[in-house]
Amino acid sequence: MTKLFFATLGYLVLGLASGLFYREFTKLNGYTTADGFTQLSVVHTHVLTLGVIVLLVVLVLEKVFSLSKERAFSWFFWIYNLGLVVTASAMTVNGVLQVLGLEWSKALAGVSGSGHILLSAGLLLLFLALGRRIRAAASATAAEASPVA
Repeated sequence: MTKLFFATLGYLVLGLASGLFYREFTKLNGYTTADGFTQLSVVHTHVLTLGVIVLLVVLVLEKVFSLSKERAFSWFFWIYNLGLVVTASAMTVNGVLQVLGLEWSKALAGVSGSGHILLSAGLLLLFLALGRRIRAAASATAAEASPVA
């Protein structure tokens, strides 16, 4: 549970810092919304939503269902976090290149896609762990309710 808390806190700091970076970097370079969309404008919302809100929900689920008892949960934690870091990093690099008016490599789209694949795999692992813990809780409740002979 401590790992989840500190990961969530880290994403809070990172999300807020990325919003500040977007504002200051675009201002410094004279980039406005009239110049077009930049991925820098959505990095902070992605990090705050996927890093803070999702992991806060997972923290509650951990408290209720003891998700960390499942091996799949550890895999979820590391794969999901790797996916989020890769995705946010690729978005940041792409956004900086857009603000600077530089060409970006198509490989960057592949890196971002890999991050999204990792996020998806992590979420699947989370649901696997959650499903197992819900079934275990249901079995335990059923066993308590049945009369002992």
